Amino acid sequence: MKNYKFISYILLLIFFFLNFFLKPSFSYAEEEQGVENINALSGVVLDAKTGMVLYAKNPHVKIPPASTVKLLTAMVVLDHLPLHKKVKISKNAEETPSVGPFLREGEVYTVEELLNLMLIKSSNQAAVALAEAVSGTEENFSVLMNAKAKALGLQNSKFQTASGLPASDQYTTAYDLALLLFEALKYPKIAEIIQTPVKIITNEQGRTIIVKNTNHLLFDDEYKEAVIGGKTGYTKLSKHCLVNVAKVKNRLVITSILGAPNRESLWQDTKRMLKIAELVLENKINPVYVNTVVNLSQPVNHVYTVKNKIKSAKHEKKVNKKLIAKAKGKGNKTLIAKTSSKNVKKLNTNIAKNKASSTKNIASKKKGKGIKTAQTEARRSG
Repeated sequence: MKNYKFISYILLLIFFFLNFFLKPSFSYAEEEQGVENINALSGVVLDAKTGMVLYAKNPHVKIPPASTVKLLTAMVVLDHLPLHKKVKISKNAEETPSVGPFLREGEVYTVEELLNLMLIKSSNQAAVALAEAVSGTEENFSVLMNAKAKALGLQNSKFQTASGLPASDQYTTAYDLALLLFEALKYPKIAEIIQTPVKIITNEQGRTIIVKNTNHLLFDDEYKEAVIGGKTGYTKLSKHCLVNVAKVKNRLVITSILGAPNRESLWQDTKRMLKIAELVLENKINPVYVNTVVNLSQPVNHVYTVKNKIKSAKHEKKVNKKLIAKAKGKGNKTLIAKTSSKNVKKLNTNIAKNKASSTKNIASKKKGKGIKTAQTEARRSG
């Protein structure tokens, strides 16, 4: 009886040893790589050859795109403008909240130089300047952006700004973002720029600018040989974002992250997903899908939203004036009545209220009691 108990005890020890120290390779790898727990709110890994999803966490949750939208901006620009075309920086572009180096009104750059500034350093000013060069205004440019997004098959995305600065109804998903980079890589100039670590730019006035890529994986000792390039982003609501392409097992793999809590987590999550991709491509684990509860209740930057409201009210006033002029020309009293001076006065009141609201918020911030301005947020948007 004692021998039986002893043998049972030995067998039990052997079982625990095998279970904890000699696990099957895929289970061990799965646990070590944290397959089901990247820190970001949302992430996707795509096999660029087959389109197969290798990993997905909340892939269709709608999140503001931040500066990752600049990939779409670049595509639309290249669809309409030659690289050698010269673009003069407008006052509006100069006043756009942005990371440095800051562009100045009247400076002249080529489309190619502005694309480098926009995709390497994430210049919002360059994005606005390019949008104006294509369509006259950023608002008109957004129409082209959404048409392009629809043509590319982005089903859960909507864009309002060429730069990715906050807007009240602008969003994308990690899955759509991965598709966006997949399509952007078909543009040789975009593929070239996003893998450029450092670029020297000299404008027409002789000003020389040196910019370093915001994608730190291009400088990572372990991954710089594998990483081809990508685009970073940040806003208060989007948190830290990165869409990236790298070679894994001689295959192109696209990783897309929205909502990482900090920059370091962004790089670590991307590395983790590349390792997951490797495991899946080696058939050591199956593709992984994770769904969690996501809370995106925080409002977008209020100051920027108020600016949009002011622009909208001014645009409405302008349209009404045109309608009045048109109606007078045709003698249409009904149309004139609909766009009477009473309506124009109402619009003026709305504009004044919105300006007062914007001024109040900015003043409040200066006293340390308000919210962050768009300028402050933009300086971290790369």
